[in-house]
Amino acid sequence: MYIYWIYIKPALVKKVITKVKKMEQKFGNCKIIKFKPCEQVPEQLENFAEEFFEVVELNYTDDGNEQLVGYMRADADVSAMEADAAAMNVELPEYTVELLRGRDWLKENVIKFAPVEAGDFYVYGIHETAPDTHGKIGIKVYAATAFGSEHQTTKCCLLGISEIKAAGCRAQKVLDVGTGSGILSLAAAKLWPQAAIVAVDIDDESVNVTAQNAIDNAVAAQITALYSDGYSAPKVRENAPYDIILANILARPLIAMAPEMASHLKIGGYAVISGFIEDQAEWVIGEHEKHGLALQKIYEDGQWRAALLKRVK
Repeated sequence: MYIYWIYIKPALVKKVITKVKKMEQKFGNCKIIKFKPCEQVPEQLENFAEEFFEVVELNYTDDGNEQLVGYMRADADVSAMEADAAAMNVELPEYTVELLRGRDWLKENVIKFAPVEAGDFYVYGIHETAPDTHGKIGIKVYAATAFGSEHQTTKCCLLGISEIKAAGCRAQKVLDVGTGSGILSLAAAKLWPQAAIVAVDIDDESVNVTAQNAIDNAVAAQITALYSDGYSAPKVRENAPYDIILANILARPLIAMAPEMASHLKIGGYAVISGFIEDQAEWVIGEHEKHGLALQKIYEDGQWRAALLKRVK
């Protein structure tokens, strides 16, 4: 059984946003090309898909595999995809073709998403004009950039952030590594109005999206969004140590950056990490424990995991 929460890698965000904007006013049916899931989508295939399809998704299955999905106009010829792939020496995995009928398929089936409730928060699309947040803290995001807001890892991280607040933390400085559309940064800004938040990503468009979402949520004065490969940006280093570090990425980069997380987090500070599945939890958490980060709690949603850590030495 597959998890159908939509999650977009940072590398895909720019193309998705650009093409969504071009297609928002187009109406009609479309074809969905679903490629066979694999452990990791090859970069060459990913690049080809970005160029060929109108919109691209990268979904995660419940066993941690990746599935590439492409959207194309209903009148587009699927054989052209195979011809273009062959010309570029790109090997296409097995795939299925579905016809999605609908007047505005992009808005109704891709960029609209159900509101997400997690911990203290209610995340919704900016297309909802007056949502009932059920007494929770509202976070609004432009729907075309909200891919990932429904993913299990995001929800688990929001639970972790809520728990840090409940523990009495008075955060002054927060770092969000791999911010994506900035949802975790927005959550931190809403909980700690006094906090200065640095939100970084390796994708320029993600940085722009985070900055715009900060404006839309009236927290732009708190959030500095900038390009950084992990902790490499001078601003990231200058602002250390942090009271809270958030990192919703993937297992291997989490492990690679564990020493830097520890060195940038103050003693007694909290970290929320996610982007790994059940089988990777011991591996990922164990590496952070080697660097003085003690496990406080694990959050589970399907196969996905998040961990709340505290620097104790």
